[in-house]
Amino acid sequence: MFGLGSTELVFILTAVVIGVLCIIFWIWMLVDCALNEPSEGNDKIVWIIIIVFAQLIGAIIYFFARRPKRMAELGK
Repeated sequence: MFGLGSTELVFILTAVVIGVLCIIFWIWMLVDCALNEPSEGNDKIVWIIIIVFAQLIGAIIYFFARRPKRMAELGK
């Protein structure tokens, strides 16, 4: 199949699956921020900008830094 060995095929499929999972996580954090972050001040728009421009790193930062704090404060 296109001159690929089984090792290369497994590597490519693994990379595709990881990439799709990263995109799903990024979209989940973006939607979570847009729908659940309180609109006090500029917090929501700042987090959305961070998630959009920093992409996966921004989503990970939001997930570990802001989301648990918001969930503790608001229960969402």
